[in-house]
Amino acid sequence: MKHVLLSMSLVALLGACALVQVADEAVPAVDAAEDAKTVRPNPRPEALNTAAAPPPSATARTVAQFDTTSADQKKAAVLAAEEKAAKGEGRALGRTVASLGDAAQPGLWIKTPLVSAPATGRVVSAKNGKSVELDLLPLDGPKTAGSQLSLAALRVIDAPLTDLTEVDVFRN
Repeated sequence: MKHVLLSMSLVALLGACALVQVADEAVPAVDAAEDAKTVRPNPRPEALNTAAAPPPSATARTVAQFDTTSADQKKAAVLAAEEKAAKGEGRALGRTVASLGDAAQPGLWIKTPLVSAPATGRVVSAKNGKSVELDLLPLDGPKTAGSQLSLAALRVIDAPLTDLTEVDVFRN
């Protein structure tokens, strides 16, 4: 008899649960203009050079086809980095481990959590000391997270495309 009463009580309680309605949580109204400000990225400084190289063609399959940064652009970026290093210019942001970023994104750039806004700077390979001036682009994550280097930048500093490369990052 106890089991029958217990079972009927449980059925009644479960049935009562269906009658209980949870109040809808109030969703705060979002001003469309304010929302648009928070979603959009910061504007790029005009000095950034990522647009200098054309995007690779849709049929690109080789490293050379994806790397559309010209030899002159690479040479100028190396000379600028060497000149700034010789003058002691730039603020050291830290060392990061970088992998190959989006190979279809042209130009000389690094996406790194070491910056919070786009800027210009340089990276120096910890392995061979080669450096290149490039765009510093913010990447979400803690400062200790890794970074992504452009295909062109990895080639300039003679880093293997499939390795994790340690680089020192400087902001101009």
